[in-house]
Amino acid sequence: MRTTTIWSILASLTAGLLLGSMAVAAKKMNKQFLNIGDKKPPGYTHVVTSPPGKTIFISGQGGSAPDGSMPTDFSLQAKNTFENLKRCLALAGATFKDVVKINYFVTDLANTTELRRIRAEYLDMQQPPASTLVQTALSQGLLLEAEAVAVVPE
Repeated sequence: MRTTTIWSILASLTAGLLLGSMAVAAKKMNKQFLNIGDKKPPGYTHVVTSPPGKTIFISGQGGSAPDGSMPTDFSLQAKNTFENLKRCLALAGATFKDVVKINYFVTDLANTTELRRIRAEYLDMQQPPASTLVQTALSQGLLLEAEAVAVVPE
């Protein structure tokens, strides 16, 4: 009986150590920002991997102000767009640090430099999320729309 007890204790300890090491390994998993080739692309990442967690999909957010008004200036619309994204992320328990993919839809590609300037105030441009920039027609008065995917680790 004594041998059985020792084996039971050893089995329990081994299982506990194994589960503990798996939990530590899971906690150490971080997002990875991967790019094809030797050069980092300007302002985006080719591939972002993320550990398991809660995935959040934010539908297109435009540049309307909190009061519903629509500025005619691109810079104001861009700032409002990111503030709207920020509110959506907070609603889901996330921040811009959790964003792994973001898509931009603009009416004029000439605004790309200004979009990137304002985007850098919100996103980590050392490790930027994957992104897409598309020129398109948007709702009347809308100069920019952005949608995002975020992952909050478990």
